[in-house]
Amino acid sequence: MFKAIILLTRAEGTSREEFRSWWLERHAPLARQLPGLRRLVFNVVESGEAPYDGVSELWFDAREEFDAAYASAIGKQVAADSLANVSARVRLFVGEQPQLG
Repeated sequence: MFKAIILLTRAEGTSREEFRSWWLERHAPLARQLPGLRRLVFNVVESGEAPYDGVSELWFDAREEFDAAYASAIGKQVAADSLANVSARVRLFVGEQPQLG
C-alpha cells in the first residue's frame, strides 16, 4: 500500500472557516473521484500555531497508481483546485509503520 500525506496552508486572506468550507464541501468531492484511491482522510488542523491548516492522507495500491490518478483529467482538476485555494502545498510519500491498532 502506498500513502501520500499532503500538508496545506490556506491562501492569504482566507479565514480558517472559509478554508474548511472549501476543503470539505467543494474539494473533497473532487478528491474522492481520483481513480485507484483506496482511502482518503482529511484532517482539519485546529491549533492556531500550526504552519498548516489541513493534512490529507491518500492511500493507493502503489506509487504508480497515485501518479496515474493525478495524470488523469480528474487528478489535474484536483491539483488545480488545490493550488488555486492554498498558499502552500507539501506532498510527503510515506511508509506507514503502525504501532497500535
